Amino acid sequence: MRKRVYAPAKINLCLHVLGRRDDGYHDLDMLMLRVSLYDRLDVSLSSGSGIAVSCPQVRLPPGVENLAARAARLLLKQVGEVRSVAIRIDKHIPEAAGLGGGSSDAAAVLLALNEMLGCGLSRSELMGLGVQLGADVPFFIYGQTAWATGVGERLHPWPGLPPIWLVLVNPRVAVSTAWVFQNLGLTHPGPIAKLPKFPQGMSSLVCLLHNDLEAVTCQRHPVITTIKERLVAGGAAGALMSGSGPTVFGVFEDRSRAERVAEELSGETAWWVTVASPL
Repeated sequence: MRKRVYAPAKINLCLHVLGRRDDGYHDLDMLMLRVSLYDRLDVSLSSGSGIAVSCPQVRLPPGVENLAARAARLLLKQVGEVRSVAIRIDKHIPEAAGLGGGSSDAAAVLLALNEMLGCGLSRSELMGLGVQLGADVPFFIYGQTAWATGVGERLHPWPGLPPIWLVLVNPRVAVSTAWVFQNLGLTHPGPIAKLPKFPQGMSSLVCLLHNDLEAVTCQRHPVITTIKERLVAGGAAGALMSGSGPTVFGVFEDRSRAERVAEELSGETAWWVTVASPL
C-alpha cells in the first residue's frame, strides 16, 4: 500500500517569547500560517517490520533519526501495529530555515499512516502524539492558520487573513533553533502578546509582524537585515524573519509585484527565493 502526501511549510507572522519554563522549553505566543511550499512524501506499507526513510537532499549526522521515521515509529507503537514502513521525501522546503519542514514531514506521516492503517485516531489524539516529536508538529496536524500558545501545542483558529502574497528568501545558511533559544538572553524579549484582533487589511496585518528571535539570529547572520531591506525596497508592505530563521518573508498585496521582486533577487544574488501564498 502506498500513499503520496504533501507537507507544507509555515511562517510565523509574529513570535513572542514569554519566558523559559522549568522543563527547558519556552512559553510562546505565535501567529502561524501554512504556505504553498511543499515537501512531497511517498509513504509505503508492507508486511514485516522496520522503518526506512530516504531523502536524497538531506544528510543526517550519524546516530540521528529523521523526524519522519520517529513519527512512523511513534504511531505504530501507539496503535500496537507491526509493519514495514518506507518513506521517501522529496525536499523543497530548505533545512534549518525557520519554515518547519521537518515538523511538517512528521505531521504528514502521522496523518498518512493513521489513514492507511485505519487507526481512527482523532485529530486531537494525533496532535498529542505530534507534540512528543516537536513543538510545531501539532500545528501542521491542526491544518489551519492559528494563534499558538504554550510551546506551540495550544492552538486557536485565526480566520480573516487579508489576501496576501509572500516572497520567501533564504540566504542558504542553516540555523539551529536550539542555539537561537540558548542565546536569547542576549536580547530583550518583546512585550507579552495578547490574542490580537483579526486584521481588517494589510496595514493592520503588518502591525502584527514581530519576532523576538530575529535579533539573536541577525547577530550571527547580518544578511537577514539586508534581505529585509531589499524586500521592503522592492515594495513589500513588511518583512520579517520566520521562526528561528534564517528565512525572511516579505508581504505583498500584489502577486505580479511579488513575482517581479523574487525574479530580481534570484537574478542578482545566490539566495534561495520563491513566491508563495497562504493556505
